[in-house]
Amino acid sequence: MSTASPDSPGPPSGASGALPGAAAVPGDGGRPQEGKPLSERRLHPVTPFRRAWAPVAVLAGWAVHDPGHAQEQLARLTTTALLLGLAVIVPGAALYGFLSWWFTHFAVTDTELRIRTGLLFRRTAHIRLERLQAVDITQPLLARVAGVAKLKLDVVGTDQKDELAYLGEGEARRLRAELLARAAGFAPESAPDVGEAPVRRLLHVPPGVLAVSLLLTGTTWASLAAAFVVPAVLWFTTHSVWTVLATGLPLLGAAGASSVGRFVGEYDWTVGESPDGLRIDHGLLDRTHETVPPGRVQTVRIVEPLLWRGRWVRVELDVAGSSNSVLVPVAPRGAADAVIAAVLPGVTVPASLERPPRRAGWCVPFWWRGYGLAVTDAVFAARHGLLRRRLSLVPHAKAQSVRLTQGPWERFKGLADVHVDAGAGRPVTARLRDASEAAALLQAQADRSRTGRREARPDRWMS
Repeated sequence: MSTASPDSPGPPSGASGALPGAAAVPGDGGRPQEGKPLSERRLHPVTPFRRAWAPVAVLAGWAVHDPGHAQEQLARLTTTALLLGLAVIVPGAALYGFLSWWFTHFAVTDTELRIRTGLLFRRTAHIRLERLQAVDITQPLLARVAGVAKLKLDVVGTDQKDELAYLGEGEARRLRAELLARAAGFAPESAPDVGEAPVRRLLHVPPGVLAVSLLLTGTTWASLAAAFVVPAVLWFTTHSVWTVLATGLPLLGAAGASSVGRFVGEYDWTVGESPDGLRIDHGLLDRTHETVPPGRVQTVRIVEPLLWRGRWVRVELDVAGSSNSVLVPVAPRGAADAVIAAVLPGVTVPASLERPPRRAGWCVPFWWRGYGLAVTDAVFAARHGLLRRRLSLVPHAKAQSVRLTQGPWERFKGLADVHVDAGAGRPVTARLRDASEAAALLQAQADRSRTGRREARPDRWMS
């Protein structure tokens, strides 16, 4: 196996991410200085009702974990003991919810967001504003009824998102705009007045198109068939109701998640372009307002199921350290290409790809025809899949390492695989290339990645 890794030069000197006219505290290269924290704020008063369920959830978890013992203990309780228990549990849960809300504060300083939580064990989270990758707003159904929202903070280098749940809907939007403005380099005194960045709509998925696309997806029908066929077979072979329920309910849940669940989650999908990244709004019951951060996208995948061929595509993406994965659930190819051009400036989706040589059929019979490769001045593109095609695009500036691998049979046939690692956990692989072509591609890709990193724009908000 051979490897080649591109150099990683530092960011361009003199780069600035603030908008023209953005004020900054002098004396620190135009960036805000650390100052005293602003007055601490509490969450919305409806929060205690949400947190009061924690003790009840513990009891419910114990009952689910050991249902036999729980049923036995409930059978022993008299009416008086049950009423006394409720008289203790309900006020205790309410007191817990109130105290956990009372001891939770947050404050925005010049350079960070501080969140203090904990009733018995105190925890203070210091979230550096320049490390913010995304600030998303989610509204579950009951939160929408109550007029509150949850603010989720995606920070570079962390696996879990910190969150503020719940804030008033208007306050959540104002705080989100303020955090993004400060992350962009606005002075602390002017950031609250910046307001939310304007959004230009790029794409909207009609509900009818989404529903038809789900019906034309093979996984939907496969999961539905499994949910009805497998329990029927088990009933005829075992005649055990518990076996049928234990197997059928998870399969039915998976079928619902792949069809109805996706429709509910991806309903009213809207993609808009703003100075702080791409805005994604979606959801029928639970509304979610996400942000695809600028310059953080490592890989873009164009997925084309067999029954969608020539009509629609699905666009997925990998963002380092972020849970964002879907950019466009379904759209015509032209509309999807326009969104990809917005998230990857200067990148054009290759119109044609080169297949591996015919002798690749000795390594992967028939399915070798689904592999393809194209390299442009801006992107490394590799395709795999014969029925469900996946075209992966990696900008040269995002490639962190390049590897060449050969199995024994590939070596015998003079073939090799070239892997490009983009740092999001999913390498993009050009499979079954001619060995001499792969060796040349290895070195050329390392050079292109080195040059791309040197010429890349800085990853800044509102730039």
